[in-house]
Amino acid sequence: MKDYTILIPDMCSIHFTLFKYIFEEYGYKVEILKNEGPSVVEEGLKYVHNDTCYPALLVIGQMIDALKSGKYDLNKVALMMTQTGGGCRASNYVYLIKKALKKLNYDHIPVLALDLGSLGRRGGFRLTLPMITKLLVAVTYGDALMLLNNQVLPYEVNKGETQSVVDYWLELLGKQFRAKKGYLKGEIKRNLQRIVQSFEKIPRLYEVKPKVGIVGEIYVKYSKLGNNHLEDFLVKEGCEVMVPGLMGFLMYSVNNRIEDVDIYGGSKIIRNAAALILKYLNMYEEMIIKAVKKFSSFKAPSPFPHLKSLAEEVISRGCKMGEGWLLTAEIVDLIRSGYENVVCAQPFGCLPNHIVGKGMIRKIKSIYPRANIVPIDYDPGATKVNQENRLKLMLAVARENLGTEFNILGEMKKSPESKGYLSKLELKTEKSK
Repeated sequence: MKDYTILIPDMCSIHFTLFKYIFEEYGYKVEILKNEGPSVVEEGLKYVHNDTCYPALLVIGQMIDALKSGKYDLNKVALMMTQTGGGCRASNYVYLIKKALKKLNYDHIPVLALDLGSLGRRGGFRLTLPMITKLLVAVTYGDALMLLNNQVLPYEVNKGETQSVVDYWLELLGKQFRAKKGYLKGEIKRNLQRIVQSFEKIPRLYEVKPKVGIVGEIYVKYSKLGNNHLEDFLVKEGCEVMVPGLMGFLMYSVNNRIEDVDIYGGSKIIRNAAALILKYLNMYEEMIIKAVKKFSSFKAPSPFPHLKSLAEEVISRGCKMGEGWLLTAEIVDLIRSGYENVVCAQPFGCLPNHIVGKGMIRKIKSIYPRANIVPIDYDPGATKVNQENRLKLMLAVARENLGTEFNILGEMKKSPESKGYLSKLELKTEKSK
């Protein structure tokens, strides 16, 4: 397999760039697919049943479009797809890719599943424990870079400087990985400190912008192809965007094994193993939180145990199909963190996320009346214009609410009775400056 080119559909661009370096360290030639355009959707519609979810249609269409581009030797190319398992239709991605390849007479092309089932596999692609550990470190760096990029980009004085810092760190981390460095606990802490400080040094405008959080099904939440460049659109509209990190989803997935045993019974060995892995992932998350809090004024991510506690007030942790209770908890966390405007991005017909996302809006608003949540469906039949119009309506409310906050704050400051009193509203406003 090491003389093959492995094609991987892009999702989290920063993270996947770091993953690529790690695969290359183990001798695999990897290319992250960036191809977009109508041909991707057309190929997906042609070879994937229209009852299948939009992310499957896009990633399969992207793969087929790449294979037909003439850029690759079809006898020396392989396809890789993550495989989550569970009751989601995403569990069938690998089978659907193979079925599409068979229709094209490309069934000689290997399809690799990036999951724990690949662990220790003989021949072909082999996922090892050291590789998994390094991929988790890459997730840690990726989450930190994504978090800081989103908080600096809308305010940068010199356009393009934030992206230059991201590119610098991706290149530097790639060099460290090739030298087998950057993986030890001390090295990670030093790198995170330097990453935070490098973003802190970027000159920024002190403006107040609408703060928008993005949650949803994991692919359309992160993928620019899947959500029609949602983050770019919001930044262009003058917003600060917050997207929860990938580590939270990994911790949620591991935590579900614990919940299974606690709720339904099962092996204590599996529960203890999951608890140990969760503790290990929590260590990486804490490194990010401590670095951000200690060396900058940026907003640090909320720890996973806090997300679990937030979920309990609105939804059962036994609700774990798809993104499950995590999606609901992320909405609540964003609202409590000052990102009261939330976009819930979901594929049309994605039943689990319609329940834990769209279905929980009324409950969340009953607790947090100022919450401004808009669910956006992504589907071949959903036009970008309609999606952006709905987003603009949400942003109109966001700007109106922001103006109201400053008007109220101004009146309070004029009042003698309010002298020396710092309301929650003022505290939030001051933090946003």
